Formats: sequence, C-alpha cells, structure tokens
Amino acid sequence: MVDYILLILAVILIIVGIIGCLAPILPGPPLSYSGLVVLHFTKFAEFSDKLLIVLAIVVIVVTIFDYIVPVWGTKKFGGTKYGTRGATVGLIIGLFLGPFGIIIGPFIGAVVGELIFKDDMKYAIKAGFGSLLGFLTGVGLKLATSFVITFYFVKEWIR
Repeated sequence: MVDYILLILAVILIIVGIIGCLAPILPGPPLSYSGLVVLHFTKFAEFSDKLLIVLAIVVIVVTIFDYIVPVWGTKKFGGTKYGTRGATVGLIIGLFLGPFGIIIGPFIGAVVGELIFKDDMKYAIKAGFGSLLGFLTGVGLKLATSFVITFYFVKEWIR
C-alpha cells in the first residue's frame, strides 16, 4: 500500500516538475528529480546510485544556470540592471496571462525597464530580445532536464 502512495506522489512530482519548467514559481527539475528519488524507494524501480548522483548534479547546474542565463542574455545584448529588473517584473505579471504572458512578459518588462533607464527604443528592444532569448534558453534547459528525468522514470516504472 505504501508503495502505491509513493508511486502516486512520484507521478505528481514528475508532472508538477514539468509544469514548473514553464512556471517560474515552481522549481521544475528539482521537483522532477524528487519524483525520481521517491520512485526509487518503491518496489517499482531501482535506480543506480551513479545515475541518481549524475542527475542530481545536472539538476543543480541547470537550476543555477536558470538564474544566470536570462541575466547574461540581457547583458549580452546591452541591457542594464533596469532591463533585468523589468524582465523579472514582466515575468511575474506574465504569469497571470497564461503561457503567452510568460513568454512575452519578460520581453516587455525588459523593454520598459530599459526605456526608464534610457529613452532609446532600439536599445530597449535589443535588451528585451536578449532577455527573451535568455529566458527561453533557461526554459529549454529545464525542460530538457525534466524530460530526461521523466524518461528514466517511465523506463524504470514500466520495466
């Protein structure tokens, strides 16, 4: 009975982890990894310690990169701290507007932030594009990580 409860919890963690890759409030890869670890403690799966350690390292690296890449993208395209802060505010507002808002919110926020700093639309759009590119790269890394974890989860569960 406990194994089935843990299995349900693991499946929920995997699903919420994938959703968390798109919703910045939830830490996607760590939740997916937690689902894998929970499954490991059931009779349904047994992962090697080496796999769990490697995936833990990947999850930590991707989680750190998720905070660095959008800032790097904004700065690489000439943005300032105003653009970075604007992208963050845009992301938070975008959460309430659904998937499209999550994607376009950081871009608009970075543009508005840069316009507050410097009244130059071309400069602001360039910084906003960098923010958007950085955000999408972070989402891509998180999704790839969570999908790899989900692959091992399903592979072990159905064997």
